[in-house]
Amino acid sequence: MLNNTMATARQILQQEIFDQCDQKLLAFVGVSNDSKKKKFGYLCLSDTKEPPSNIYIHQIKFDNKVVKKKRIWSLNELITVDGKTSSQDCLEIELILDKPYKWVATNNQERKIFLISLWKQCASYVFDRKPEFKNLPLDWTSGDLVVLPADRKSKLSLAVSPIISAEDFQPLSEKEELDLELLMKECGFAAKDAKAFTDMLATQLMALDGENVQSVLASEPQVTKLMDQLETAIQEIEKVESALDMYDETLRHVRDTIDKMDQKNANIQTANKNNEKLLNELQKVIHQLELSPKHQLALTDADLTTPTGLRDAIEAAKELQAVMNAQIHPALVRLKAIQEQRRRFEKWKAKFSQILSRHLNNLFIHMGNDIGESKRNSNNELTIMKHTSLHRELAAYTELMHWCKAMDRKSFMALNKVYTSSLSKLYERDIKLFLEDAKLRINAGHLSNSKEDIRKSTGPPSDWLLGVDKEFWAQESNTQERQRFDQVLEAVLSELEPICLSEQNFCVSFFQLDILSPTTKNTQTTLDEVDVKSNQEILPSLPKTKIEKKINEEVRKMMGDIFACIEPELIGFIQYHERMDSTYSMAVLVRLGRHVMSANDTGSFLSMTYGSALVHVKRNYDKLMHAHLKSIQEVRIIKKSKCGILPFVANFEYFAKTAEQIFKETERRTDLDKWYLKLLTVMFETIHSIASEHPKTPAEVIRMENFHHLYALLSQLKIGILDQFRKDAKQKYSEALSAYVTRYFGRPLEKLNLFFEGVEAKVSQGIKESEVGYQVAFSKQELRKVTKEYHGREVKKGLDHLYKKVEKHLSEEENLLQVVWRAMQEEFIQQYKYIEDLIQRCYPGSMISLEFSIEDLLQYFSEIARSH
Repeated sequence: MLNNTMATARQILQQEIFDQCDQKLLAFVGVSNDSKKKKFGYLCLSDTKEPPSNIYIHQIKFDNKVVKKKRIWSLNELITVDGKTSSQDCLEIELILDKPYKWVATNNQERKIFLISLWKQCASYVFDRKPEFKNLPLDWTSGDLVVLPADRKSKLSLAVSPIISAEDFQPLSEKEELDLELLMKECGFAAKDAKAFTDMLATQLMALDGENVQSVLASEPQVTKLMDQLETAIQEIEKVESALDMYDETLRHVRDTIDKMDQKNANIQTANKNNEKLLNELQKVIHQLELSPKHQLALTDADLTTPTGLRDAIEAAKELQAVMNAQIHPALVRLKAIQEQRRRFEKWKAKFSQILSRHLNNLFIHMGNDIGESKRNSNNELTIMKHTSLHRELAAYTELMHWCKAMDRKSFMALNKVYTSSLSKLYERDIKLFLEDAKLRINAGHLSNSKEDIRKSTGPPSDWLLGVDKEFWAQESNTQERQRFDQVLEAVLSELEPICLSEQNFCVSFFQLDILSPTTKNTQTTLDEVDVKSNQEILPSLPKTKIEKKINEEVRKMMGDIFACIEPELIGFIQYHERMDSTYSMAVLVRLGRHVMSANDTGSFLSMTYGSALVHVKRNYDKLMHAHLKSIQEVRIIKKSKCGILPFVANFEYFAKTAEQIFKETERRTDLDKWYLKLLTVMFETIHSIASEHPKTPAEVIRMENFHHLYALLSQLKIGILDQFRKDAKQKYSEALSAYVTRYFGRPLEKLNLFFEGVEAKVSQGIKESEVGYQVAFSKQELRKVTKEYHGREVKKGLDHLYKKVEKHLSEEENLLQVVWRAMQEEFIQQYKYIEDLIQRCYPGSMISLEFSIEDLLQYFSEIARSH
């Protein structure tokens, strides 16, 4: 019954599905998506009817008794077949294709046949990667698992099972099915008697075997004849092969002969090409090393004094340099002819170099005597001599100088030295005259050689120090003179800049200082016989920054040789005026600093010269400030008379105002501010030191007058960095004033003060203020007795004596007498009010009072002040 059902299902599937796509059904199994069997269908394995064979797996949907294709996969897409368990009773099937698919078979037998068929098809199919079969019974998949190399994944290598042959489950064709049905009809008894059916089939098989044997025996003569014919054919083939071998040998000989002929032809062509290249190279070398007779004559008999001769000499020199640096292969340079030509070139080069060196040497020497173009312009401004005509004259020889540098380095260096020496003398003369003219302008046309001027220009500037009394100063320069010095100094620095820049630009162009020579040899030429493997004369390649640095060093060295006099002459000029007036060092520091900071090329010769001079000026400036500082610390004070305003306090006004005019809104302001702080600090310390040591003037007066003077000056100057010193000066002045009043005014009503001190002592002991009068020592009678001792006349007399003492202590220059007198007046009034208050509190209703009033006191102070 099962077999009939399977046959019916196979027939339906073949007709409805696979006949339409020209395929035959190999195996099938009824499946559902889950164990509940809600959706039924078939999983089929098919093959194409026509070769080549292509195996496919189909999922067939069964819906309303109609079968339809749902999915189809090629066998090559199969990755894994999983039976879920090795038990034969399991119905689950899982195939991993483009993704995992799981089904539940409806029949165990169909599942077994389908999986075995799938295994066999995979075993005979050619895969890039064999699919994996797992969790299946061993008798379903007989064979070994083969482990493939590492570059491919494991595949299943399977062998045909010896138990179940491929024919056991080979599907039947239609014809085979019809024959089987016919046989079953003829042998209907087989279902009842299987043994009889088997015996019948065996008898028929034996009959067929006998017929086959008889047929073979009958065809033996024919086989013998066929074998003879095959033997004859083999012999004929051997003859053909022998002939072919002979022909092949002949063809091989012909081929070898042709190859030899081709090789000879190729060698001939190569030789012809090489000869042609050699001829072209020789013609090129001859052309490159050819120097015309005209150029030869221009080199050996050069006339550098005429424009035409100079032009011909430049052209010939360039041509000689070109031929001596021709690009020739190193192997050809060793040729005797080329070396002979090189020696001719060397001879012409030496001759021309000698003529050129002699001419330029004489020209450079005569340049040292050039008088210059002009000394002063139409506006009578300070100017230095110009020598642009010399540069114009030498510019015509620039190309020859470049040639000399490349072709005769020794002559070039000698000419460079002569030029430097001649120009150095020329500029030294001009700069000295220029600075002498500048000195005359600063001194308004008077440049005396008196002993006083010599002393000023050579001796130390000791007469211009803060700690030296101003009456010992020489006559200081005024604002107009300082302005004139600043203007002349600016003119000097401004005039030197274009002269140096012009000479530097000319030297860079004329002597080609901006290009480093690629070799240290005397002559740059490519015709020397050198070892091509190693050439020790060639300079190593340098980074761009190092090349620029080396070029700048060469330029500065040459400018330093030409203008060797600038730095010492400029420093001497500055020192001369610093000795005349020490404030000039500040002006030079500011002016020279501006030029250094505004320089476009900080590495140029003049910038570095100015920088060196600036260092010298800064050093002198610091020395001057140290001298000021030391003069303050070592100030000399006359101890036999009253002190008054100290010299450094009085002189600081001139110093500060002068410095502020010079350093106003400049980059060097910090240099001044730094010394301001140091000077003011030492000044404060010195004021205290002198105040404590002076024998004639009270310490309070010295501090009061000097700090008052500093406070007034700093308030006037309004220098931001000194604002704290201004506040400190004011505080110290106030403290000194208060201390002086306390010390010298004292207590003019001494007895009254002592009396009431006793009263306050009693009150502090617990006695009431209103009961103090009952004490015998502090009775009203005692109080009246004390108050009667201080009449107005006596008080005024004491105040007059005090005024004279104060007037004697104070100096007239600071004019603080009235300030001190007013402070003493306020102190007296406070004491008066203090005594009156105690009388009212301790002796109320006693009608006791002082013999004079506050109005009387004010009148006394006013009359004494007016009388003096």
